[in-house]
This record gives sequence, C-alpha cells and structure tokens, in this order.
Amino acid sequence: MSPTSRHRTASPSAAGDRSVVMPSRPAVGVLALQGDVREHARVLSDLGADVVLVRRPAELAAVEGLVIPGGESSVIDKLSRAFGMREPVRAAIAGGLPVYGTCAGMILLADRITDGIEGQLTFGGLDVTVRRNAFGSQVDSFETDLAIPVLGDEPVHAVFIRAPLVEEAGAGVERLAQLDDGRIVAVRQGNLIASAFHPEVTGEDRFHRLFLDTVRSVRSARRPAVDSVA
Repeated sequence: MSPTSRHRTASPSAAGDRSVVMPSRPAVGVLALQGDVREHARVLSDLGADVVLVRRPAELAAVEGLVIPGGESSVIDKLSRAFGMREPVRAAIAGGLPVYGTCAGMILLADRITDGIEGQLTFGGLDVTVRRNAFGSQVDSFETDLAIPVLGDEPVHAVFIRAPLVEEAGAGVERLAQLDDGRIVAVRQGNLIASAFHPEVTGEDRFHRLFLDTVRSVRSARRPAVDSVA
C-alpha cells in the first residue's frame, strides 16, 4: 500500500475521541517536512501500517504513532515552526504518542543538544543530551554491526551518515545500542525510540517492528476505555 497524506478520522490515541473504533491496521505518520521520508514510509507500509505523510496538525491528529526521519535537524526544526507543527508535535509527545526518530529524528527528540546552530530547537521528550554531527561530515560516514539484544541475537548492520551521538542519558533512559567504545547510539524511554543510524536504508526493519509493537501496545492499553463507551 502506498503512503498517503489524505486526512483521516482522528484515532483515540492521538486526538482523545474515545467513540471512534480503531482500524486493524495502525495509522502511522512520517513527519514529511524534509529528509528520507519515502524510505521510512516504504518500510512501515511493508510491515502492515497505514502510512500518513504528516505535514499539518490535522494529519498528526489522525495517527497513532509518528516517525521523525533522518535529514537536516535544523531544517526540520525551522519547517516545523513555519508549518505550525512544532507545538502540536511537542504536545503529542507529551501526551504519550509513540515516536521513533532516526539520526536527525534523534536530535529532534532530545531534550538537550550540543553543536546545534544558533536558535535551533528540538521537540524534546527524551532525557538525553545529543551531539549533532558527532562523527564529522558526510565523508566521515561509516557502517558497523551492532549487538542490540532487544532486537534479537542477530547483529544490526548500522549506517551512520553525519550522525549524532548520545553524550548523556538520564536514569530513565534505556540504552539499546552502543559502539565498541561505549558511546550510545540508540535509546528508548517510554513510548519514544531513537537511533543515531539509518536502519531504513539497509533493509533492516526490526527497529520499525519495535516501534509498531509500541504503537499496538498503546492502542491495546486504551481499548477498554473505547469499548466501555460503546
């Protein structure tokens, strides 16, 4: 199924309307302001999600989870403000919306960043400090295999492209992946997941599966309230 940007009836998990019956396929958004939007949309669609390209608050209100793609974090920040998306995304995160951020998405989910451009803001939600472009420029991109126990025994082949790095993580942050030297490159806190690398470009879908499991878990937790109204 190809991704679509059409408006949908808001789901209870995103908009608070508990009289709406949720569809069997999770409605998942990809923030489509800038970055590798199509790659994420393809992986999510292949995994059975109903994908919405999110550029406006009404589209955000129609999804049960959101992916913030890799790209240029400062550009996504500026466009989110220009499109009136910054505060709705922040409110959705605070309200428990499952979100997965890759590379620039990790930066945008961080409560704190270093080496950002002047005036750069984030959506926040993750109690981490992230260093932007921690490994250098585009020519310093690299690939490596990472052991990520939460995803199974098989290593994850990770591609780092102008990638960030988690410099500090709060006590409530789960460290999902680290480089050999101990530097943190993937984390989870509550309904938020972030990776410094790009699984969507290598055919690796286990992070997206973990994200969709989170979406379904939140949906299931809220379903009794929906059923009791019917």
